[in-house]
Amino acid sequence: MDAPVTIAGYVSRFDTADAAGDIVRRQAFLGNPADVPLLWQHDLGRPIGRVVQLTEDARGLRMVARLDPGCRDGSDAIALIRSGAVDGLSFGFRPRKARRLPGGGRELLSVELLECSVVTLPMHRQARIDSVTA
Repeated sequence: MDAPVTIAGYVSRFDTADAAGDIVRRQAFLGNPADVPLLWQHDLGRPIGRVVQLTEDARGLRMVARLDPGCRDGSDAIALIRSGAVDGLSFGFRPRKARRLPGGGRELLSVELLECSVVTLPMHRQARIDSVTA
């Protein structure tokens, strides 16, 4: 069996709007555990590995995760990441504390993190995988 592949990158970037107009603020993820599922394209029926570390820094929420090459979706995700066809990251959440913004969107001050996902088209254009190691 192949060894897991580790990826890292930002699943969220702070203080800039995503495609829906939502802006995540610093410390919005405080209190969330790192042991959330790693999914393929936000599909709860398609886990591809596990998140092993989540860290808030000045730029956003940085994730380190291990993809499982032993499952079909995991091996497909690894191939697409390595080829450069997929490099997006995203997160599923429930807002704990948010404010509506003029003109649409929300300012997210506190969120419950439900999952992280490898995605083709991330909501935030800067939420990308920046490191892949075998």
